[in-house]
Amino acid sequence: MTLDISTPALLFPAVSLLFLAYTNRFLHLAALVRNLHRDWIELKDEALRAQIDNLRRRLKLIRWMQLLGAVSLLFCVISMVGVIADRCTVGMVAFVTALVLMGASLVCLALEIWCSGGALQILLKRVEDE
Repeated sequence: MTLDISTPALLFPAVSLLFLAYTNRFLHLAALVRNLHRDWIELKDEALRAQIDNLRRRLKLIRWMQLLGAVSLLFCVISMVGVIADRCTVGMVAFVTALVLMGASLVCLALEIWCSGGALQILLKRVEDE
């Protein structure tokens, strides 16, 4: 299989859109953490503690999503440089690595979405218990 410059370049728009989505998720969670922290100090409610623990897991996943996405983009650049320098093996290995890292980033996204459903379950359980 041959690799031309346009193949790794295809990931650039996807990565920028993913980073926008990841950043929006992070900013939303940061606001939630601040609000829950304030409520925890005032109320010391165990349901709030469960929410805070859930948000901590989600923030770690978002951090991994962003890191893996950034390294994926770096490997896309390395791949394009390899193609330009006529080092097709380097370009191909870097491109496959970029794809694997992007896939790992998307797996983290799926796990974070799963955890966000868990946050809603905590609230629903609290309502049922009352």
